[in-house]
Amino acid sequence: MDAHLLHSSQLENNSKRDCSACPIRHNAICSRCQPDELNALDQMKTYRMFEKGEAITHIGENIAYVGTIVSGVAAISKSLEDGRKQILGILLPSDFVGRPGHPVSTYDVVAETPVEMCRFPIASFEKLLNQSPALGPRLLEKTFDELDTAREWMLLLGRKTAREKLATFLHMLAIRMTRLHAMPIVADIQLELPLTRKVLSDYLGLTMETVSRQLSRLSKDGIISIKGQRQITIHDMSALLAETSDERSG
Repeated sequence: MDAHLLHSSQLENNSKRDCSACPIRHNAICSRCQPDELNALDQMKTYRMFEKGEAITHIGENIAYVGTIVSGVAAISKSLEDGRKQILGILLPSDFVGRPGHPVSTYDVVAETPVEMCRFPIASFEKLLNQSPALGPRLLEKTFDELDTAREWMLLLGRKTAREKLATFLHMLAIRMTRLHAMPIVADIQLELPLTRKVLSDYLGLTMETVSRQLSRLSKDGIISIKGQRQITIHDMSALLAETSDERSG
């Protein structure tokens, strides 16, 4: 039995929704599907809510579903035998969860905020994947994007300073948000940190104190402003990019 079905708080919503009105429609794996392909996905999809802290999948678990994050943020992690945990990546709206052809999860995926997921039974999705001219190339494209992100994160964890790490994360988050909502990259971009400072510090390989200190310094320099624990306004994207030390900032 799918382990997820044992959690009463993970409620499945079978109500039908029009895919054309989906907030992530133009960024998700189905973004290039033709009407017949969308109809096939529509027939097999269900929506599921995961509460903050709940596992979407555990390492070693048989995966019954793959799908797309509609709203919320999840973290991909792996733990060592001594209990140490490393967050390997975060999943934002429009990101794909699961790996067709590999029915056993190799990572833990946990909801860091309430998460809604548009899910497809893995067997049905794999069958459609082999028949669809649009799904395969789009899945490959998103896989390459994920690979590029993983390589950039290797650089971040291995070589960047604390300030560069935090600036890179904020810049990445702002770019993702503007693309998702088709917003222009302008001054005073407002965003909400999707992770607690504890989780963010684990993700960046820093202490909570260092994260708070670097946020304060970026604020003091006028690049960002902070309201409460999570509300961030980016006043100067070019200055933030320069703080990442990426080659493109030159």
